[in-house]
Amino acid sequence: MESAYMGMGTEMDKGENARLSSLIGAMAIADLVKTTLGPKGMDKILQHVDPNDQSISITNDGATILSKVPLDNAAAKVLVDMSKVQDNEVGDGTTSVAVLCGELLREAERLLLQQRIHPQTICAGWRLSAKVAKEALEKCATHDVTRDDLVKIAQTTLSSKLVSADKVHFAELCVKAVERLKSTGNINLDHIQILKLPGGSLRNSYLEDGFLLEKSIGVGQPKRLEKCKILLGNTSMDTDKIKIYGSRVQVDSLNKVAEIEQAEKAKMQRKVEKIINHGCNVFINRQLIYNYPESLFAKAGVMAIEHADFDGIERLSAVTGGDVVSTFDNPDKVILGECDVLEQVMIGETKVLRFGGCKSGAACTIVLRGSSTHILEEAERSIHDALCILAATIKHPRRIYGGGCTEVAMANAIDTAAKETPGKQALAMASFSRALLQLPTIVADNGGYDAAELVTQLRAAHAAGNSSFGLNMTNGTIASMEEMGVMESYKSKLQVVSSAAEAAEMILRVDDIIKCAPRRREEMM
Repeated sequence: MESAYMGMGTEMDKGENARLSSLIGAMAIADLVKTTLGPKGMDKILQHVDPNDQSISITNDGATILSKVPLDNAAAKVLVDMSKVQDNEVGDGTTSVAVLCGELLREAERLLLQQRIHPQTICAGWRLSAKVAKEALEKCATHDVTRDDLVKIAQTTLSSKLVSADKVHFAELCVKAVERLKSTGNINLDHIQILKLPGGSLRNSYLEDGFLLEKSIGVGQPKRLEKCKILLGNTSMDTDKIKIYGSRVQVDSLNKVAEIEQAEKAKMQRKVEKIINHGCNVFINRQLIYNYPESLFAKAGVMAIEHADFDGIERLSAVTGGDVVSTFDNPDKVILGECDVLEQVMIGETKVLRFGGCKSGAACTIVLRGSSTHILEEAERSIHDALCILAATIKHPRRIYGGGCTEVAMANAIDTAAKETPGKQALAMASFSRALLQLPTIVADNGGYDAAELVTQLRAAHAAGNSSFGLNMTNGTIASMEEMGVMESYKSKLQVVSSAAEAAEMILRVDDIIKCAPRRREEMM
């Protein structure tokens, strides 16, 4: 029927077919990442299929895996977007949110096919469940966070990462870095740089006060300056020779060519003089600086640094307090960056520039060492997650216990509420409870333990009043998370429950999938 009024190339799935397609796609994505969940989760190798780019990544970060997998299923893309939002909002819980959403849809499939419950009834029950779960989570959370709690939260986040063997060392690094930001009242993670330098082992990583830039100083220029006034530029400094590519220059002698080149050099000299007139003793340019302007800077005693990439120049602007400028006609309107000392130092076999005593006193650099680029890239993702979760915890200073503790508490609260709820919505609430319990079940499965035994023991412990009990993944038993120091951010868990419930409801409400062909350009007359 629809084909009569739809354009050529348009496809439509309706009713059960559309709903099952959405559910299966979302569940497949959840199954893809659920083996990476928990401290005993496995890693994935992601390999590019481009014949010109055969590079690989090794990771167990949910957001990274999902963002690099090409997808055709619409519902699966919803899970990927949700995981990206979780990564941007909190930094951690990207795998948990995708797995919980997938388990909710798995439960919904049973209710739809076996018990023939309408999707709107299931959604109504889930909304009640999400409300009860958030209230239970609120009761589990504390109202203050100490420094010791921050260290434990960072250790819990890092325990499922590549750096888990050195999680105590890295947790301390992350907490020190974030505390520097906290002291200024502005928690901007751009002020924390992560510098990856191959060589050594992960344990050799350290926190460097100040800002490090992996660039070199120009020839014949000072290697160390104090009380630096820094001008940050994004301008072309390579016009010291005539540009003849793509243009025609007609002259009757070589002297005329030399005159044109001389005019270009004079133009560059005026530009360098304008830069020096700003009163700076350090000039950092995002673009290249050629030999002639470099020699002019050296003659004036100005340190010139070229090719600081876009991220580097933007971060320098943030930590030194200077403006990034492209024109130099109004020196009075330009704010120069400041730092106490700028010097060239060696880390391993690499020369880097160290900016000490920046205007933003919170600026620091985490220097990561490792035996290969793959290890360094995964370590960077791990540190980024820990920094994000610490920043979120400082902004929302509440924490909960990990190890499946809160999932069981929320599931018990939903089960209690479901007994008091009349109608079929109670069945949907029970399905939400079962989906929550799948998280500790999957964590235990990934560790090679008897998941059914551990989760039933955990529920019994909570029913007996041991509300801080969770999974001890070291011994394969249940234990007090308070004594083990396994803590998580309240904000992270709240975001996981909210996002998963909303995304699952959105996918479940779908009854038609319409695939439209791209509009064709009309043929040129």
